[in-house]
Amino acid sequence: MTSAAIPSSPRTRAARYRSALWLLTKRDLRVRYSTSALGYVWSIIDPLVMAGIYWFVFTVVFNRGDSIGEQPYIVFLLAGLLPWMWFTGTVSDSTRAFLKDAKLVRSTSIPRSIWVNRLVLSKGIEFVASLPVLAIFAIVYGAPVNWLIVLFPLGIMLQATLIMALGLIIAPAVVFFRDLERATKLILRFMFYASPIIYGFTDLPDAIQPIAAFNPLAGIMSIYRSAFFPDQLNWFAIGMSALVSLALLAIGIIVFSRSERSVLKEL
Repeated sequence: MTSAAIPSSPRTRAARYRSALWLLTKRDLRVRYSTSALGYVWSIIDPLVMAGIYWFVFTVVFNRGDSIGEQPYIVFLLAGLLPWMWFTGTVSDSTRAFLKDAKLVRSTSIPRSIWVNRLVLSKGIEFVASLPVLAIFAIVYGAPVNWLIVLFPLGIMLQATLIMALGLIIAPAVVFFRDLERATKLILRFMFYASPIIYGFTDLPDAIQPIAAFNPLAGIMSIYRSAFFPDQLNWFAIGMSALVSLALLAIGIIVFSRSERSVLKEL
């Protein structure tokens, strides 16, 4: 008499998922840095170069440093560019989350959402690892840290939720509509200027702010910058960021679950 297989408990499945997620994340980071001599440095060079360019343009060329954002402007820029790199890097890579590892996606029995979540986690680790650079610039340029820095984890959670939601929507959609990969890059370029990154949410006209608050990045940037610039904190924008991010996550879960079988057939 053979004994029936005992199904694994939800706790066991969750533990296996976390273990596989961490293994895939470590693999991504190892592959990303093992072939590079500078390794970790590359994750901060891009935002530093961008910050330097925008700082030069707005403070030297146009002499607008006092009317855009807050001083020191270089710290203001980095507080927006570093989380932006996490956002744009993950969303961009999500367009090939399934296509890049199609064989593994088809053969594994792990929930396929892991191929999106490992991007969120690996890029998120890079973002956290870049924060000491922001701290160094804040010290050098005299940007004092205030108690609102305790909200930093809230910003990270909101951004992770937003990125995960977009990844769950984009990753399966690109399998069926390959042109969406290029379209995503164009949308990200538009979002960079439509989001308060090189400027602050409070720099927008009062009439536009309620509409701009529907951009979930507005509230997220508000949280990060408030650690150095308390006037940047805007609870309305933060509340809208939370609502929009959670709504997108619900949509992402539905889209992903309904398209998973079709994605496997298409791959």
